[in-house]
Amino acid sequence: MDLLNTLVDKGLRRELPTREEALAVLETSDDELLDVVAAAGKVRRQWFGRRVKLNYLVNLKSGLCPEDCSYCSQRLGSDAGILKYTWLKKDEAVQAAEAGVQGGAKRVCLVASGRGPTDRDITRVSETISAIKEHSGDVEVCACLGLLSDGQAERLREAGADAYNHNLNTSEATYGDICTTHGYEDRVATVRQARGAGLSACSGLIAGMGESHKDLVDVAFALRELNPDSVPVNFLIPFEGTPLEKEWNLTQQHALRILAMVRFVCPDAEVRLAGGREVHLRSLQPLALHLANSIFLGDYLTSEGQAGKADLDMIADAGFEVEGTDTTTLPEHRVDELVSVRRRGAGTELPPNA
Repeated sequence: MDLLNTLVDKGLRRELPTREEALAVLETSDDELLDVVAAAGKVRRQWFGRRVKLNYLVNLKSGLCPEDCSYCSQRLGSDAGILKYTWLKKDEAVQAAEAGVQGGAKRVCLVASGRGPTDRDITRVSETISAIKEHSGDVEVCACLGLLSDGQAERLREAGADAYNHNLNTSEATYGDICTTHGYEDRVATVRQARGAGLSACSGLIAGMGESHKDLVDVAFALRELNPDSVPVNFLIPFEGTPLEKEWNLTQQHALRILAMVRFVCPDAEVRLAGGREVHLRSLQPLALHLANSIFLGDYLTSEGQAGKADLDMIADAGFEVEGTDTTTLPEHRVDELVSVRRRGAGTELPPNA
């Protein structure tokens, strides 16, 4: 297929496809699916080989959120039956992180519900980051705390954070349909703040919220422009008690096409197979490893994931290998960019920790 040959060539050169080409990937037929996966797989292997990075979520604060994001079980007014608690104690967070590290996780993601952290929250999380680093050595730490205020990203970086996650989730045109308590521009600003502070930026999307193919392409292109190092692709879990509880819009095949499209648009970024993969991909999860080079190990924020051993068996059975702490995830040019930003911010050269 000429389209796929063109996309592979562009992906190997880090060249942006056209919007029409990205849209065409989403509109391929099921008969063409294996060809699409094989083509995107060539791009994935060019930049990441057959390595799979394991990530582990630690939910520092659950529920009680004042924001009204329609997809979220922790949203304001949610009737979803989830655990609700305020901040974990530092020792509890360290123990939770260690469980992920023992399971093979290379990165621990510290997540807290809410609009954004106060300065006191930043102090609390910074102390937790330092404790995890001291206890677990080479593990990477990514913070996900909501919208950042001036200077907060720098404080997290100084505490030892390696990355910051804040997803765009959907296109700018449809963002107002899923959230009214903050805007798309707020999310873009936070990703830029994190990257500007020398944190490895992590930002992705949620598919299956009723968006069009064009919306998916638009958010992928917006992410390419922001240039995050990691792009999580989530598939909506329609939690009961949320406005999107009846939105079951994805097939296994379409979920794979979405992953392939994101890989073509962001060829050298860490594409992470994230929330909802077990629900929507089911038995086709191993095929997704040819597109994504990173997954979450174990449970998510408010939903159960696949058992860790099942994930490890899946990776091995599909012919992939777990990425070790002695291996740098990102391609060399991305590491160089990150080190350059950190050097400018600190005034001295800092070693990459990406």
